[in-house]
Amino acid sequence: MMKSTFTPKAKENYSLWGYTLLLCILLPFVFLHFCYQYLTKKPTTPWARIQRFGVNICTAKTGGLLFHCVSVGEVVAAANVIKRIRQFQPEIPVTITTTTATGAKQATDLFNDSITHCYLPIDIPWMMRRILKQAAPTHVIITEVELWPNMIDQCWRLNIPVSVINARMTDSSMRTYAKISALFSPMLHKLHKVCAQGERDYHNYQQLHAPEQTLVLTNNIKFEQPARPEAHQQAKEFSQMFNIASRPIIVAGSSHAPEEDVLLDAHKLILQHIPDALLIIVPRHPQRFDDVYQICKLSGLCSLRSSDERPCDTDTQVLLVDEMGKLQALYALATIAFVGGSIADRGGHNALEPAAFEVPILMGVHRYNNPAICQVLSDNGALFEANTPEQISQKVMLWLRNETLRKHAGKAGKQVLQENSGAVSATLQALGFAMSNH
Repeated sequence: MMKSTFTPKAKENYSLWGYTLLLCILLPFVFLHFCYQYLTKKPTTPWARIQRFGVNICTAKTGGLLFHCVSVGEVVAAANVIKRIRQFQPEIPVTITTTTATGAKQATDLFNDSITHCYLPIDIPWMMRRILKQAAPTHVIITEVELWPNMIDQCWRLNIPVSVINARMTDSSMRTYAKISALFSPMLHKLHKVCAQGERDYHNYQQLHAPEQTLVLTNNIKFEQPARPEAHQQAKEFSQMFNIASRPIIVAGSSHAPEEDVLLDAHKLILQHIPDALLIIVPRHPQRFDDVYQICKLSGLCSLRSSDERPCDTDTQVLLVDEMGKLQALYALATIAFVGGSIADRGGHNALEPAAFEVPILMGVHRYNNPAICQVLSDNGALFEANTPEQISQKVMLWLRNETLRKHAGKAGKQVLQENSGAVSATLQALGFAMSNH
């Protein structure tokens, strides 16, 4: 593949140098923070994260693909593409980089030893160059977000094509990047392809002057996110372990503060009419597990932690899942799902995960991370907005009392997934995989 003929302007080079200098100044403080987190045994700071400082990096054998994924959601999205590529090129080496421990666990859970995982180094030129030289990928593929200037610059200098798949560009991100165009604009000219996940994202990349030949609308690969085959078995085992098989279950997935307070208040209203209902809370970030348990106890509801590994009593009203990697199984178990990050202003997490298990969905008003997905789910009657304890409890009680309505909403979500397939094939074609068995 020919190197881009783009030549950065002097102002753009100065911006990149200034950005790099700032990172170098901050690096000692970031390292001290890592040491503190590690020594205090934070669950999100395993020793392997030392790789973020450019040491002990382990990559797959050279000549394969390097996928960068921020965390869990991006790993799941990239998995659809990786598995499709391996259908016609099963031996291709794949390295997945993440920046979070939760993303690392998701990668190993999905692929076991068939890929290599390492943490992406901090965006300093020599660190990025080291991992790229070691892996020598034929293509670097970034999933959704995290456009690192030095990472992309080093790929460009080494003549390694770098593309963005399922590319997301929110309105607020677009405005931010426009303000730092001297740093951001060169990145767009150094990219091989930008595969936008929706019309909004395509338009926002256009507004940022992405080259026409680079930008393509492929739609969202998360629509082809299959339910993991083992999830139903894991759900059955979880149900038996905690003795909850006969209870109506509301799963609050990927919750943020203050969503737990809202959900607990809603659950109190639900329990007045449906006393055997169980609220299962799965916080987005493991460092919040202890805090969320305290919130549950202070609510006055009878609460249990899953790590206690003891069955729920009949009077257990809330189960806090303080373990990673359980969410898909819990959605498979759920009667109703609330998808977090949507009452809290985080843009909303992946509503397609419960939809894959035919579970009706509630979300708050903040759904800007995946607006097209949420809109089509809402238009088809699979997703409903609820922001207050009263709104949540009313919708939950309606669904629990009317099985026909509940099942109709669940089946509508599954149908949306089936009707919106094709993004993975479009992405592979844009990247050149569908046209050649390279």
